[in-house]
Amino acid sequence: MTTDHDGPPAWPTGDTQTAPSGGTQAVSTGGAQARRGAFVVGDRVQLTDAKERLHTITLEAGREFHTHQGRLLHDALLGQPEGSVVANTAGIEYLALRPLLADYVMSMPRGAAVVYPKDAGQIVTMGDIYPGARVVEAGVGSGALSMSLLRAIGADGELISFERRADFADIAAGNVRAFLGRSHASWRIVIGDLTEALPEQVEASSVDRVVLDMLAPWECVDVVGDALRPGGVLTCYVATTTQLSRVAETVRAHGGFTEPSAWESLVRGWHLEGLAVRPQHRMHGHTGFLLTTRRLADGVAAPRRTRRPAKGAYGESGVDGARHTTGAPPATGADPLFEQETSNGPDGIPAAAPDDALRGAEWTPEALGERPISDKKVRRARRSVTETMPS
Repeated sequence: MTTDHDGPPAWPTGDTQTAPSGGTQAVSTGGAQARRGAFVVGDRVQLTDAKERLHTITLEAGREFHTHQGRLLHDALLGQPEGSVVANTAGIEYLALRPLLADYVMSMPRGAAVVYPKDAGQIVTMGDIYPGARVVEAGVGSGALSMSLLRAIGADGELISFERRADFADIAAGNVRAFLGRSHASWRIVIGDLTEALPEQVEASSVDRVVLDMLAPWECVDVVGDALRPGGVLTCYVATTTQLSRVAETVRAHGGFTEPSAWESLVRGWHLEGLAVRPQHRMHGHTGFLLTTRRLADGVAAPRRTRRPAKGAYGESGVDGARHTTGAPPATGADPLFEQETSNGPDGIPAAAPDDALRGAEWTPEALGERPISDKKVRRARRSVTETMPS
C-alpha cells in the first residue's frame, strides 16, 4: 500500500460500475486513494447532525439512510467533496466526512474490548513503532490496535498478530479490511498461544517490537525475550495494578531487560462556548496501564540498581519483610516456591516476590473485574463484519 502521491486524485478515484440510471458510478477500491477526493460507492461516511449525533453509513447507489426525522439519499452524497453538508427529506442537515481511525475504532463491531485511541497513540509513540519495523502483537482482540500498528509500520514493515480465539481473529480481520478497503499485505494473524507459536513463526533475535495486550503477559516474557533483538522494545497493556506488579517483577527476574517503566494516561475534554471555557463534567478515566522495557544484549547485566525499594514493598517474602529480617531459618518442609521467590539478586532485591495472595491465582477476565463477553455478542459481531466485508 503506497501513500506517496503528488496530490489528491481527481474524482472518480476508483473503478466504475453501472449506475441505476444506466451511466457509470465510481467505486472505492481501497488504499490511500479511498480516503481522498469526492465520495464514491463503497466509501464509509460519518454523518453529524446539529446535536452532534454521529451516524456511519457505507455508500451504495440507490440506497437510503433512514432516521425518525426523515431519509437521506445516498445518491445525494455520491460525487460530493468531503466536508459537504447535505439535507434529508425533512430538511435536517448533516455534515458528511470520512471517519477518522479513532471514530471508526469506537463504533466498529467488536467481540473483545478495544484498546482506546489514547492508549494506541501512547503505544505507537512510547513503543517506538516505526516504518519498516517487524512487530509482534498478542492478542489481536477486535483489531483496534492492529490498525494503528499497521499505519505505523507502513508497507515495508511486518505485523504478526497472535490470537487464541478464531472468532476474535475473524472480527479483527473484518474490521481492518472494512476500514482499509482491502487486506493489508504486511499483516498476518496466527491462531494459537504466543508462548507456543512464536518460536515457530519468527527466528531468535529477529523482532523489533512486541506489544502484549493479554491477561497474563508475564507468562510470555521468556519467549518474547528470545524473539526480541537487542535494543528491542516490549510494551505491555494491562488493566489492573495486580497485573502491572506481576509483569514488572517477572521482567526484573528475567535479567535480560532494562528496568521497566509504567504509566497511565487520562484524557479530560474541555467545554468551549463563548466565555464558558472549562473542563467537561465527564472524562475518560482509567482504561489501562502501560509498561515498557528494552531487551539487553545476550550475556549483559543491567547496571546495578541503586534505588532500593520501599520498606515492606515486597511483603513478608521480601527483603524488608518479617520473615527475612528475623534471620530464622526456614521451617522443615518449607514451601520451595517461597524459597525460590525470596532469593535475592546481587543488590539485595528479591528476584520475584509476588504476594502470597497472588500465588496460584486464576487470571481470568471475571477475576479482574471485566464484564464477560457473551458468545451471542461475538457471533453477532463476527457475522456483521463478514456480511459487510468488501469483496
